[in-house]
Amino acid sequence: MIGAFEIVKWLHIVSSTILFGLGLGTAYYMLQSWRSGNALLASEVGRMVIKADWIFTTTSGFVQPLSGFALVVLGGWSPWEGWLLISYLLYIFAFCCWAPVVVLQIRASRLAKAAASAGSELPDSYHAAMRVWYRLGWPAFFALLAIFMLMIAKPDIGDL
Repeated sequence: MIGAFEIVKWLHIVSSTILFGLGLGTAYYMLQSWRSGNALLASEVGRMVIKADWIFTTTSGFVQPLSGFALVVLGGWSPWEGWLLISYLLYIFAFCCWAPVVVLQIRASRLAKAAASAGSELPDSYHAAMRVWYRLGWPAFFALLAIFMLMIAKPDIGDL
């Protein structure tokens, strides 16, 4: 019989899949639209990515810690176990990278829309925002990969 732990674990896995998968997918399309140099394409992709981030990434970003805490309680783990504490810190770090990325996506999308409306090339300010966006994406990506490994391996680091 499926119990509360299995249901919450399923929710946690599905929401982590959405968080990570959507992050990769939207990053890919943002990067490709930036590389194209096409202001209209960059504007439209940016608009869709921002919407997807608000609907899916934000939702799963809130579900993750809630379902994670429920799993800790239902699984009988100490919330102070080393692997969990490292996961919390990595999650906070990834969020600290992601939050400015959203702001940068909004700024870049507006700049691209203005350029497309004016029939001009993407401005230097667009490229500057996208360079920072790109640099912030990598640490968040690797932090989430490390969290996946910690969730699977649950290494015995002890309580910290």
